[in-house]
Order: sequence, then structure tokens, then C-alpha cells
Amino acid sequence: MNSAIICLVLAALCVSCNAFQLSKSFSRSPVVRRMAVEGAVDFPTLDGSKARIGIIKTRWNKEDVSNLVDGCKKALKDTGVEDANVFETEVPGAFELPYAARLLALSGTVDAIVCVGVLVKGDTMHFEYISEAVSSGIMNVGLQTACPCVFGVLTCNTEEQVKKRSTGKHNHGKDWGLTAVEMALLRQEALGGTQKPSMGFGAPIEVGSSGKTSAGPKVGF
Repeated sequence: MNSAIICLVLAALCVSCNAFQLSKSFSRSPVVRRMAVEGAVDFPTLDGSKARIGIIKTRWNKEDVSNLVDGCKKALKDTGVEDANVFETEVPGAFELPYAARLLALSGTVDAIVCVGVLVKGDTMHFEYISEAVSSGIMNVGLQTACPCVFGVLTCNTEEQVKKRSTGKHNHGKDWGLTAVEMALLRQEALGGTQKPSMGFGAPIEVGSSGKTSAGPKVGF
């Protein structure tokens, strides 16, 4: 009797072990495939003719950031975003991006914001602290203001990785631009697409004595 019970227990353990190994093989495959294809994001046909996009870039790592912004602008142009509907400004470094993005989002003059910067890992923990703070800050701006904020900050281990991702056909700025337009259209669809007549920081709509609205003076950096 005891031998029969032991045999049943061993058989059950073998079945469980095989099932576990099988489930691991199935769950692991999709992850490997997704990670093996870098930048494989499909975008629908986008009409950005009525979208207003803000770009906030850093002066730190200026050359690489400029390449990324160029890629972003090309994508915006390809989707029909007018030059007059692209507002661009800059801040010293990546740590300042979330604050500037929040100010621009609260101005109500753009439908989406792309925050562009480059962080390269050094010998200290500075890279980790800044990367986490910036990514979290940019995400929170989008959630708190309902204005989509695209995380356009490269976080690389080497300068070589930065060059690969900021130039040529692998320029990540292009994807960020397309993402901004897609999210801007989503926001317009969800919130009604009401826009102020001028762009940038501090562009309130004032109501005059006649009851007509007029754009206040635009204040930028």
C-alpha cells in the first residue's frame, strides 16, 4: 500500500515538473522575440495637420540632442504637422525637463510634448539617480495634466550607443515624433480638441469688456 502511494506521488511530481518546464518555454519565447527586434513599433497613418506639438530639449549633449530633435521634426512634418504648430524651447539638462514640461502642459497650448535629452552612464551613481527622477517626472506630468509627454531621453552606457540611436535610420527622434502625434490625436479625440490661439508658456485667453476672447501676451524662455 505504501509503495503504491509513493509511486503515485512520484508520478504526480514528474507531471508537475514537465508542465512547469513546458509553461516556461512558452512564456519565455514572446519576450525574447520582442527584445530581439529593436525599435519595431508599427504606427498607423497619422494626420497631424491640426496637432500642436511642444519640444523641450536639453543643452547638455547638444550635438546628439540636436540630431534627435531633427529626427523628431522630420516625423512631425511627414505627418502633416505645420511648422507654426511646433513650439520648441530648451533647458540646461535632463533634470529640468519635467518642470518645463509641466509648465508647458499647464499653458494648454499644446496637445503633446516631447522631452528630448541624452544621459550617458559615468563612474558614479549620478546616472541612475537622474534617469529614474527624469523618467518618473515626465510620466507624472502626463498623468497629472492630461497632456501626453513623450520620454525622449536616451539612457545609454556608452557614447557609441548614443550615436547609434541618434543618427541615420536608427534615429529614435523619429519614433518620438510619431508617438507625439498619435497621442495628441488621442487626446483631442478624448477631450474635444479645444485649443488656445497662441503657443508657448504663459499664453492665457483674456475676456474683454465686449465679451470677446483675445490671446494674452506669450511668454517664453
